[in-house]
Amino acid sequence: MAHRSHAELDAGLPEVLAAPRGRGTLERIVRRPVPGEREVLDEAQLDILVGLVGDRWCIGTPDKPPHPGKQITIMSSRVASLLAGGGDWAPAGDQLFVDLDLTEEHLPAGTRLQVGGAVLEVTADPHTGCKKFAERFGVDAVAWTKAPERAHLRLRGLHARVIVPGTIRRGDKITVADS
Repeated sequence: MAHRSHAELDAGLPEVLAAPRGRGTLERIVRRPVPGEREVLDEAQLDILVGLVGDRWCIGTPDKPPHPGKQITIMSSRVASLLAGGGDWAPAGDQLFVDLDLTEEHLPAGTRLQVGGAVLEVTADPHTGCKKFAERFGVDAVAWTKAPERAHLRLRGLHARVIVPGTIRRGDKITVADS
């Protein structure tokens, strides 16, 4: 996959910023059973203790136990598509890809999101690109998503935790829930 340049990413920003507010769509569910492996699912269970059932998040590692504020990762499908040049989004490493405005202004920490039968709560923990993200999408993608002047846009996505367990399905509506 050819990596996108800053100029190409900047050119795609208006489309990213046109994501719907208030009500969007769950476009992809990805489970990461072991490092480097991805399973694209049509349906999944979200659980208060383990996050996305079958995902390795709940296992952690001896030097990096699971962080309760980083149980579920959510990324804009518009950003993922832009970074991947229309290719596969799953390598981004996120679990849920949504067509929804993820900006801090629209979804501040503490916001609850109804997705299928589950409710998630947006956490304050920042979601930033890692070494693997740079390998998959390039250093320009990491710099572009992490730029301080765009941090409030959450181009790399956000973290959430499960408040109400339930089943989620590709195509489910995702809405800001009543607290």
